[in-house]
Amino acid sequence: MRAPAVVAGAALLLVAAGDLARPAPRASSAAPAIEAGASGCGTGRPPLRLGPQALPMRNDGDTAADVTLIDPATGGVYAEAEGVGPGTTRTLRITLGPGAYAFHCVQDGPGDPVTGPVTRITGSGRGAAAIVPVSENDLYAPTRSYQAYVAAGLDRLVERTDALRSAVDDGDLDAARAAWTPAHLAYERLGAAYGTFGDFDGSIDGRTEGLPGGVHDPGFTGFHRVEYGLWHGESASSLARVTDRLARDVRALRSDFPNERIDPADLPLRAHEILENTLQFQLTGEADQGSGTTLRTSEANLEGTRELVDVLRPLLRPRYPGLAGVDAGMDRMAALLRGRSSVDRLSQADRERLNGTVGELLERLASIATICAPRRRSQGSGG
Repeated sequence: MRAPAVVAGAALLLVAAGDLARPAPRASSAAPAIEAGASGCGTGRPPLRLGPQALPMRNDGDTAADVTLIDPATGGVYAEAEGVGPGTTRTLRITLGPGAYAFHCVQDGPGDPVTGPVTRITGSGRGAAAIVPVSENDLYAPTRSYQAYVAAGLDRLVERTDALRSAVDDGDLDAARAAWTPAHLAYERLGAAYGTFGDFDGSIDGRTEGLPGGVHDPGFTGFHRVEYGLWHGESASSLARVTDRLARDVRALRSDFPNERIDPADLPLRAHEILENTLQFQLTGEADQGSGTTLRTSEANLEGTRELVDVLRPLLRPRYPGLAGVDAGMDRMAALLRGRSSVDRLSQADRERLNGTVGELLERLASIATICAPRRRSQGSGG
């Protein structure tokens, strides 16, 4: 369930930052550019106009800055660029329609956000839509709903893991193999909470990466260690110890969870990270230790993603025109997974179709992280 080491394909719905950061001269002879530092946010720029355009932004400050082009009346965001470094220039490419615009700068470290001078564009035409930003307060209700979902899921996890342990303790390995999958899937449905689980995630659902002894390493524990033993001929007596450890860890996680806190700011990120894990570990078969259930695990991950989108839906509905596309993408993925268990049994055409569907869905889900990322608000605007 852990997040991939490298998060790939994070899409910016609002803007594509066209130019790579590059050193920018600080001399007065430099080409006109938008000041991205808080001391002169939005000044020194070429005039905004109707239609498509490239807006160069230069940060002459001493710290990195996040810059957004906003509707000063509502705070709605038209475009954004994160982490414009000191002495660098970045370019925003956007199509502008009639309306009021201002640049909003947030520097790393202390200090309030600053909104620069307002520019009004008249005429006719259609430009990018502004999306009203989300605050951390807006995310509290979805986070509480998701915490309730996780708490209920942990109860099911304990029940199913206890059934797995009982089967191993009874020496009935056929029953244990039958019990392993529903227990493991109960855990995989809780995907968005992995950052909250801390060390429990590694002990309950860890893989062999980084372990010198691989599958035989003493540090290899949890569901995948039990899976390896059940499908590689280990005896019930040898598996009893690792299954007991798994059941204890699951119960300890449930006991500890009321003291844990899901960071509201993390919730939008998980919308695509869950299925990034799926693409990296399940749809490649890398996580399989013999059960051949990676596609069923993918279904469980998708269920967790649906729950996360549902709790964020009240925030997304007025902000994300592509939300229907997210729902359609999840439906397509579910249809491709339904009734299937192992990725190794997919035809090449089916595997390519599934990977393409998940890749497209990930792009749509990544926009949720951008739209619902909590933003600091301005303390006032320029004239």
